This record gives sequence, C-alpha cells and structure tokens, in this order.
Amino acid sequence: MQDGSLRSLIVIVVFVSSLAWAQNPPPQNAPKSGGDFSSVTNPDPAKVVPKDAIIVKGAWYSASDSTTPVPEGGTVSNNVLNNQYFGITYTLPQDWIQKHTPPPPSDSGLYVLAQIAPASTYNKEKSRGVVTFTAQDLFFTPLPANNARQLVYYSKNHLQDVYKLELKPTETRIAGQSFIFYSYGSPVAGIHWYVMSTQIRCHAVQIVMSSQDTRLLESLFLALGKMKLPAEANPAGGTGGGAVPVCIKDYATSDNVIERVEPVFPQHRFNPVPVRIIIDKEGKIKHSHFLSAFPEQEKAISTALKQWKFRPYEQDGKRVEVETGIMFGAIPPRATAADSTTTD
Repeated sequence: MQDGSLRSLIVIVVFVSSLAWAQNPPPQNAPKSGGDFSSVTNPDPAKVVPKDAIIVKGAWYSASDSTTPVPEGGTVSNNVLNNQYFGITYTLPQDWIQKHTPPPPSDSGLYVLAQIAPASTYNKEKSRGVVTFTAQDLFFTPLPANNARQLVYYSKNHLQDVYKLELKPTETRIAGQSFIFYSYGSPVAGIHWYVMSTQIRCHAVQIVMSSQDTRLLESLFLALGKMKLPAEANPAGGTGGGAVPVCIKDYATSDNVIERVEPVFPQHRFNPVPVRIIIDKEGKIKHSHFLSAFPEQEKAISTALKQWKFRPYEQDGKRVEVETGIMFGAIPPRATAADSTTTD
C-alpha cells in the first residue's frame, strides 16, 4: 500500500470511529495518531522500521509559509482549543483533554481538528463520552454536497440500518451562530450521537458528541454556548469575506486564469494532490496549502503556481482576496447518489 493511501486510511479509521459521516465500528487496533510511524505516544521509526532500512518520505501536508493559518493548525493549550483558520475558541470541559494529536488531513479534504475525552483524573463514577471537531473541505469532498446543510442530510439519509435516527435535522443556534443539529443512536450498543454542523470558509465544520448518557450529552451541548465562532458561520453560507479571503469553488478556470503554467513532474504517480490557494488582490498566488503531496509533487506544483496570474476578483466594487482549491494528479471518484435533499 502506498504511503499516501496508508495515511488516508488512518484518517478514515479515526473518522468512522466517532463521527456521523459513517457508522461502522472502528478496528480494535486503529492507530491513535497519524503518520507513517503512528503510535499512541511519541512516534519512533527506529522501533517499527528494520535496521538499515531506507525511509522514503510519503505524501504529506505542507504550506508555502508558516504565518498564514491553515485548517490543521489548531492547538489545545491550557484547556482551550484554538483554531485561528476557522476562528474557533472552545474551552474543554473540566478534567477533559485531547489525548492524541489529530491525524493529518486526508486527500479528500477531511480534517480531524480535535478529539476530546475525559482525563485519567476524571471521576470514574461519572459517565464518559467523546467530543470530536472535524472539518470537511467542500472544494474536495467526494460526496454530492455543496454546503454543510446538504452534507448533513446526505449523512442522515445514509445511516446504516443498525442505527436509529432520534432527532431529524433541525436548525439551532450555538454561540450565537446557526447550526444544523440531529441525533441518532445504536440500540444494541446503547450509544447516542449528537451531531452539529455549520459552514466556515467553505468547510463543513462538525461537532460530534457521543456517550451512553444523554444527560452528559445535553450538558456538553449547553456548554457549547460559551464557544467563540466567526460571524460568517452558517449551514449554507460561510464563504469568507471581511478579514479572510472570499472562498469560491472551482475559481481556477480559463475565465479567471490569465497565465497558467502546468507543473512538470519528474515521475508519474497515481495519487490526487489537492491544493488550496489564496489569490491576492493583484491576481497573484500569495499562499498555497498542500493537503497531501509527495515532495517532488509539491516542488513541481509550487514552481508552476508561482507563474500563475488571475484576474483580480472584485466584490462590491472593491478587489478582495480569493481562496479556492485546485486538484492536481489523479482525480478521486465521487459519489453519484443525489440523496442530499434538505427536506425530510
């Protein structure tokens, strides 16, 4: 299995373990953090790679600079989750922690931003649960959805038979912003999932809470009222603007690209290479963010992108920065089902 495929598999394992996008039980020995040499604590290649083996760097994520915020750049410090890219600030419940570093983004644009669970100091007599923050890049999602609302309904409409819908999707407000909320459960396992989704910067941001205790879930839900979110958060909106670039899907078309240079790859690979770019007010690329790429792919694409020129984008008569996505390499298959209707 190629390194890029292995990394994507790790992301998917974490994803299906606690989220509503899929509902299969996780493998017993699923890695707790991402990377070629994942382990529960500190990755140590020397312990898993034979002596004198040659290690070849696989597909990975990167950015053209270290100052521009990226989706995976969030941190948990002093009991607070901060993600500058999404503008999220969330104070963890008392005695809850992030036990493991989130895995890297998948090549379909799925991010696990944080997974919060009780610490060892947590009262053992209290019910336990998990709170997971994720973001699905709507530029690269393989699912037939154009916004967070449609993604919620697609997920709800594709629940497996072993799960029971407990509350149909309903619009609600969390921390002053609009979310779509629904819940489902496993009658056999006695576990319940609360799912809350909104859209920020063309990502479907989702908060998933799971526990056997619905009272715990209700208290966790109410505590979200203290979370800080950007004003643009909306299940069918959240396209940027103001202090952040306006995000436009499929902006890199012949109508908008004045000068385009194709990357020259030293060797052919069969992996998708999703790249998010930010275009400045003059039409030049000021930032590139690779979700998954081999080193030589990143180098070739970066060299080409530096020579691209776009028509400056205007909003309300003023030039603004634009964020968009470009897929290089192999185009991954997309779901053809149109079952993302937003009515019950």
